[in-house]
Amino acid sequence: MNFEVLLASSIDGLTLGFVFGLMAMGLTLIFGVMKVINLGHGPVIVMGMFAVLVMSQDLGINPYLGLPVVVVLGLVTGIVMYFVAVHRVINAPELTTLLATFSVNMMLVGALTIIFTSSPRGLSLELPSFHAGAVAIFGTRVVAVFIAIAVTIALYLFLYRTRTGKSIRAVANNRAAAELMGINSTWILALSFGIGIMLAMVSGALLATLFSFTVLSGGGLEVKSFVIVVLGGLGNPTGALLGGIVIGLLESITTIFIPVSWVPVFEFAVFVLILLFRPTGLLGAR
Repeated sequence: MNFEVLLASSIDGLTLGFVFGLMAMGLTLIFGVMKVINLGHGPVIVMGMFAVLVMSQDLGINPYLGLPVVVVLGLVTGIVMYFVAVHRVINAPELTTLLATFSVNMMLVGALTIIFTSSPRGLSLELPSFHAGAVAIFGTRVVAVFIAIAVTIALYLFLYRTRTGKSIRAVANNRAAAELMGINSTWILALSFGIGIMLAMVSGALLATLFSFTVLSGGGLEVKSFVIVVLGGLGNPTGALLGGIVIGLLESITTIFIPVSWVPVFEFAVFVLILLFRPTGLLGAR
């Protein structure tokens, strides 16, 4: 191993980590607002992948120009999912919401398999690469990082600078008190769920520009999202971004020293250590 290999792997992991952080941000936002563990997270990531695939191959729309459509589709899908699967059991024991979202997971995977089959798919997208000595940075990864950062900043501004965002934070802190102040908690919860699903679909759309995928790709990405969420701190969107960067770096750097097949084992070892020694995550749960 030389320095250039280490530098290339670090840059590769850092760029991928921003997208991973965005992917997990939707999961941690839903948990932070309504204490619901969304087991339908993986299939909606895949929905974002296939959304840009269909727009690119069937409609001739550039994947990046199709992202606003993914945003709207994700928001609407999330709100519908909330009212169909979560709203009636939001105050039930945690296992009930877990089973409800798991049912959504199974239905979405089945529907996607029927429509798209389980064959591997990929986007044909070419952007110029950036070179620094012997290190090359793919243009698709640079664009994905900028979009992930832009979406994160937009989410922060929405939550902390708008009335609706402040209502979301109020409901997350104390739903009963927020209702006494005149906030419609049902609408706020539905909107929060929609935003969480939208973030997952946008991350899926970005991942589709980087890797090939199938309808079953969501399973591994969902598990990775849980690792990132716990690593950064449950309910902490900023922590999710940091956790994504850490996991992205670990994935890229560890492949220098160990076979790729051992990387998930290493990630889950980190996951267990975090649970044992710092269960609130790196930045603490919110």
